[in-house]
Amino acid sequence: MKRYKVVLLSGDGIGPEISEISIKILNRLSQKYDFHIDIKEEYFGGIAYEKHKDPAPKATLDQCKACDAVLLACVGDVKYDNLPRQLRPESGLLKLRSELNLFANIRPIKIRKSLLDSSSLKKEIIENVDLIVVRELIGGIYFGQPRGQITNTKIKKAFNTMIYDSNEIERITEVAIKIANQRSKNICSVDKSNVLEVSQLWRDTVLEVTSKDKNLNLRNMYVDNAAMQLIMNPRQFDVILTSNLFGDILSDLAAMLTGSIGMLPSASLSNSGPGVFEPVHGSAPDLAGKNIANPIAMALSTSMMLKIGLNEIEAADDIEIAIDNVLSKGYRTSDLDNGNCQVLSCSEIGEKIIKEI
Repeated sequence: MKRYKVVLLSGDGIGPEISEISIKILNRLSQKYDFHIDIKEEYFGGIAYEKHKDPAPKATLDQCKACDAVLLACVGDVKYDNLPRQLRPESGLLKLRSELNLFANIRPIKIRKSLLDSSSLKKEIIENVDLIVVRELIGGIYFGQPRGQITNTKIKKAFNTMIYDSNEIERITEVAIKIANQRSKNICSVDKSNVLEVSQLWRDTVLEVTSKDKNLNLRNMYVDNAAMQLIMNPRQFDVILTSNLFGDILSDLAAMLTGSIGMLPSASLSNSGPGVFEPVHGSAPDLAGKNIANPIAMALSTSMMLKIGLNEIEAADDIEIAIDNVLSKGYRTSDLDNGNCQVLSCSEIGEKIIKEI
């Protein structure tokens, strides 16, 4: 029997609720496919600050480094917003990414036929959309130095540094190339090279790396145009390659093509070591404890973990099939309510998925 060690970071807000469902899904699949997953839950995010005065405790990071995969729910709450920046849950997330060298964030955006009427966009715009955002995750303006605030002047100022080196751009481009070659061989690299020097380096480096693969089709697009095109004609995209800041914004924008940000999973990967698999959505503290959150993005992240992190392909596919079956029968959480479905609670949707498995 194959055995895997998975660290679960259920985090804050709705995290524990959606994590409970993914635990049950993994237990069901491990029985069905005869493997064992040792799930070790660790404190991370706001709850870790409450317990240890650190959103990313060393003990948690050590466990993450030693496991086969990390399953992360979500972190954050407005009650932590007044903490020093290094103690906020979001800073713990950045530290996790940095410590595990998770430079590649993979965010698939796939329209499920049963949810065509759930999007705020017209059916004919979103039908058959199937794209992947490849986002560089540990460089750019989120990590660039120097950064800070200047308060000893008459007018307060703040500054951040957007910086990339060619090696960072090359390695994320290689990831995009690998994914594109498994799909339609089309990459759209998104930047702002008409304004930013760092984007000019991005564009030049991406062109140099992709030119070595003669089967690839590369085009470049400014980020403001890319945002417009995602809403106007999302089917034109296959693989979107972009930087940390732009990828953060564009992937959340693309989430609304699916009808809800509660539908999107992601994987954050390095060249070696465990990956982190997490839903794109936040902790939604206003929904916490009400049993109304959408657990599907967490379940799809669990599928990505099984497929990419543990190479349990059949088990991963089972989750996707089960989710599609549940949705096709008209069951929804409230965020997907189109007025013509049966709205269920978070736990009820979870039970439906498990029953389909």
